[in-house]
Amino acid sequence: MSNGLLIILSSPSGAGKTTVCRRLLAEDERLMLSISATTGPPRAAEKEGMDYFFLSPEAFHAWILEGAFLEYAPVLDNWYGTPREAVQARFAEGKDILFDVDWQGGRAISQKIPERTVRIFILPPSLKELERRLKGRNQDPEEIIQRRMAQAQQEISHWAEYDYVLVNEDLDETVHNVKSIIQAERLKKNHQRDLFDWVRALEAMPSQDFIP
Repeated sequence: MSNGLLIILSSPSGAGKTTVCRRLLAEDERLMLSISATTGPPRAAEKEGMDYFFLSPEAFHAWILEGAFLEYAPVLDNWYGTPREAVQARFAEGKDILFDVDWQGGRAISQKIPERTVRIFILPPSLKELERRLKGRNQDPEEIIQRRMAQAQQEISHWAEYDYVLVNEDLDETVHNVKSIIQAERLKKNHQRDLFDWVRALEAMPSQDFIP
């Protein structure tokens, strides 16, 4: 796992991280999405293997015992986890991997592979706007929306653990800023594949080669 970046995108539910992820994946061919496993039921339009791997609680627990997750954690009434094998396969393809995870998942991943991890946290403009966005999705009943709002403040309290923090007031600007962050991280010397071999080759070139 030494050649790619692990790009963690976290936010409270409704702040826009999933929409940002979709835009990034559509506009950057070097990015691949890490698909999480969950014990939660699929929402409308969510597909197996594309949005999540949907597991029963028993199957999820079996994966934990097998060491199949890079990280896992409970969120509300369900469990979410990152399958280790899928991440390794994407690294083998030379891709950077995008994670749409909460702060617990982001912390676990960054602790295991800190030298390749880029952590980005997305904040909503306000809690009032966050609630408006959650209600506008028409995906959850009012009870779940209020639980997500209560959880949002706990999520937001972890913002300082991240390398970059953005306020998602304008989606296009937020996507542009995340793309700029990713490009800057790719250009860091420790993240450029073969850079050190290239420099060593330049240093080994005989000095007389430069004399006319």
